[in-house]
Amino acid sequence: MQTKPISLPEIVIIEPQVFGDERGFFYESFNAKKFAEATGVHTNFVQDNHSRSSKNVLRGLHYQIQHPQGKLVRVTYGEVLDVTVDIRRSSPNFGRWSSVRLSGENKRQLWIPAGFAHGFVVLSEHAEFLYKTTDYWMPEHERCILWNDPALGINWESDGEVTVSAKDRLGRSLADAEVFA
Repeated sequence: MQTKPISLPEIVIIEPQVFGDERGFFYESFNAKKFAEATGVHTNFVQDNHSRSSKNVLRGLHYQIQHPQGKLVRVTYGEVLDVTVDIRRSSPNFGRWSSVRLSGENKRQLWIPAGFAHGFVVLSEHAEFLYKTTDYWMPEHERCILWNDPALGINWESDGEVTVSAKDRLGRSLADAEVFA
């Protein structure tokens, strides 16, 4: 397992060691000991989630203000642009965003600690997105920042009009959102 930091230093790309031959491939998608050694994060994941979405579906930018979740995300089929936004008011990176392409082909994973809003847009015809969380989903604590907030200026790299849920259309601007201290 190799790790790479990105522009937001707490977000880490994890690249597993993949063994492939004419039969296909094998890789260890998660190992708690290796994850802790590679990231310095000692955590327990309590929930796994799996979604399938069509091209230009955009999900996000989500977070839980109470019972915040760290997430380990990956794509097993297709390709997405994964976006994180630092929403910790005390952070020198507050309001900055980063993006990473995740795909079934590159097998990258992304560690996103609590304190970040998260979303993705599907770039391929379909994508299957899997993620582990450090706390349970609690809809009463879920919040959403508008995916197209002009103050953030996120380049979603989508080649068409995006499809968002009614809930995501009601997201708040970062300036009006409930964020972390």
